[in-house]
Formats: sequence, structure tokens, C-alpha cells
Amino acid sequence: MPFIDRADAGRRLAGLLKDARGTDAVVLGLPRGGIPVAFEIARALGAPLDVILVRKIGLPSQPELAMGAIGEDGVRIVNQNVVRMEHISEQDFAAVEQDERAELERRANRYRADRPRVPLAGRTAIVVDDGIATGSTARAACQVVRAHGAARVVLAVPVAPRATVNALADAADEVVCLEVPEPFFAIGQWYRDFSQTADEEVVDLLRRAATGAAAGAREEAGVEAHVAAGDGGEAGAGGEAGNDVAVLAGPGTLPGRLTVPPAARGIVLFAHGSGSSMNSPRNMFVAGALHVVRLGTLLFDLLTPEEEADRSNVFDIDLLASRLSAATAWLRAQPGMERIGVGYFGASTGAAAALRAAAEPGNEVAAIVSRGGRPDLAGPALGAVRAPTLLIVGGLDDRVLALNAEARAHLRSENQLAVIPGATHLFPEPGSLEEVASLARDWFTRYLGAAQPAGR
Repeated sequence: MPFIDRADAGRRLAGLLKDARGTDAVVLGLPRGGIPVAFEIARALGAPLDVILVRKIGLPSQPELAMGAIGEDGVRIVNQNVVRMEHISEQDFAAVEQDERAELERRANRYRADRPRVPLAGRTAIVVDDGIATGSTARAACQVVRAHGAARVVLAVPVAPRATVNALADAADEVVCLEVPEPFFAIGQWYRDFSQTADEEVVDLLRRAATGAAAGAREEAGVEAHVAAGDGGEAGAGGEAGNDVAVLAGPGTLPGRLTVPPAARGIVLFAHGSGSSMNSPRNMFVAGALHVVRLGTLLFDLLTPEEEADRSNVFDIDLLASRLSAATAWLRAQPGMERIGVGYFGASTGAAAALRAAAEPGNEVAAIVSRGGRPDLAGPALGAVRAPTLLIVGGLDDRVLALNAEARAHLRSENQLAVIPGATHLFPEPGSLEEVASLARDWFTRYLGAAQPAGR
């Protein structure tokens, strides 16, 4: 199955690496195309991300044939067989090495800036690229990380020919590959979007990975402070608290929290994104804003804890959409909810699930709001969505903004793209989450306001 892009490949590949979560693993991306893949793997595993810089040392007369490789901190790998057969002197090797080391240092300064290299001594190194053809660069990368002291080396790629995977078995302790097509012609054939990765994207992803944990902690603290201050949260209008419920969806029941203000004008079901849950402070904040205007909410976990342990389920849009549809049916079966207007609020992958669920025949959804979502992952279902859809994206979330703009072109229902200036993907900037809540409140009020109030 072709990958949507490198990020999609990384998320899918992470499902095969889930055993590394909670270990001392370090994810190392080969620039440039391997970095977007590695970024998603590192995020899924909760592991540090770094760039693995390798320069092959080619023969002076035949540069494509490697006689060695170099890495940072003076790491030097010499292929003695090639050197001996080609009668390469130490001076000849050093001359080529000097030029390649200058380029390696330039890239290190460009990509890593003032951040130190992540230490590998005694750790598991997961070397990642966007695909492998001949395997020479991947082999050199594995040799370099071993020279840096890695105790175990895992080579992980989305696609490669079977012969190359087999040949690399002696270079790494484990080779993980999603697709091994035969015949194999080119890596790019396995991507819908295989556009070149720019240096700027590499720099940005490495920076985001390095600062993401601290930023995420600051954001969660900030949102929780909002909730604690009474700016949003579980309580509905007039301070009414939500009820813990067991939502019948999937193989059994899923925990949820249902809040129905008096004479509710509609109910909004929240579909959270990967790595989040029904207790997401961001979603609770938005839910609190909806309660004030007499909109009820249902926040629930889309997966069981056992299912969440398999990272592939977190990105299974069909599975998430089916759970959302089942939860909608469960809600409508509750007393007084038979004719209540229903809306969906989706974040990240949850937005794709919301759109796909809304496109299902017979699933009457009055409105959809996506926060920093991935509507592109809804695929062909976009054209079947009937509900008015609002896509909210941060102005600095460049990649997601582009994906939303592209996905919007496939929507046939009424839709709008709202860009919040100065905001990044999770909207941690002062005032940005408030703007998300305000936009969502107005959109749902507009389209759920005419629905029959819920019985109490």
C-alpha cells in the first residue's frame, strides 16, 4: 500500500517498533528524507531524535564505490578490502576524507545548530531512512553508530527490495521494513507525495523534537491552569458537572464523560488525536466553552488500553471512525437524545475519523470542527461529507496548514478554513486556544442551534 507521505510512513513504521517505547532508544534520521519519517517514530516512541550524519569516502577514480565512511566526532570506517585491492594510500584516503569531513561539519552546523549530539554509548540506535535502494548509505550509517558506542542497532525503513534487506542483516542487529516489493524500481513509487525534503524542514523537525517535550509540558500546565481558574473544563453551564458513562462502542464499553446542560441545543462528540485521551486539557477547555452556550459534550476514549498499546491502532482511521459512529448511535439511544443535533470536534487524527464517520450513510451529523487536524487522512470520504465543516489551523503550522488547504478542495459540503496567526500545532501560545474555543462555539451554535433541545 503506498504511503501518503514520509510522515505517514513514519507513523506506520512506528507500529512495528512499539517494543522500543520506554527504553533507552535513540531515533536517528538520515538527512534529508529520513528525518520526517524519524520524527514521527521518535514522537510515537517518546524517544529523542537526532540526525545521523554519514559521508561515504569514494574511490578517487570511482566516487560511487565506497572505500570507507566517516561520521561526527572523528569516527572513521575503512573498507580494508577495497583499499587493498585498489592500492589506495593513506594520503589518497585522507585527501578525500578531508573534503567529505568539511561537508559533514557544514551539515552538522546547519541541522543541529548549537544542540549537542545525543549520546549513543550503551543505547539502542534506531537508524531511519525514507527507503533503501542499494543500502550502501544505510550500511555506513549502521557502522558509524556502532563506532559511536551503540549497544544495539536497528535499521528501520518503510520500503526496500528484499535482496537489500537480506544483505543488510549483518550491518544491524535488526532490520525492520514495512514493504518489500518485487520487482523494486524506485523508492518514490511507494509515496503519493515524495517531494524533496528541504534543509529548512530538517532543521525545523529537529528543533521541534528537541523542544517538544518541554513545550508540551508547558502547554499542558497552561491549559490546566485555565481549567483550574474556571475558564473551561468539565463543568457545564451554571457549573453543572458531567457524568461518567460507559459508551457502548466496539468490542465492549469505553469510558466517557457526558455533559448535558439544561435544554441543550445539541451534543458535540470529541474525537481526540494520537497520544491524547478523554482527559485532554485542550479538549476539556473547548468543551467548557460549549457548555456556556448550552451545547452538551461527550468526551470518550476511542480505544481500550489494550488497543492503545498497539500504536498501529492509534492511526487506524477506519477503526477510530467506526468507534465514533458507534458512540453516536449509543448517544441517540439515550432517553431524550433521539432527535438531538450532533456535532463532531476532531483533533489531529481524530479529525480524519470525524470526517470519515460523518460520511457514512445514515449518520446524520449537523456540523464538524477540526482543530489542528489531518483531514487529508479521511481520503475519498471527504467528498461524501455532508455536514458543514470548519478547519482550524495555526498560522505557523505550515505543513498541516498545507494539508488542510489541499483536503478542503475535496470537500463538497459548506466549509471554511480558519487560520489563527502566530499559533503552532497544539495552540500553546497565549490566547490561541481561546480563539479555537470561540470559533468552535460559534460554528456549532450556528448549525446546532435549530435542533430540538434534549429532554431532561
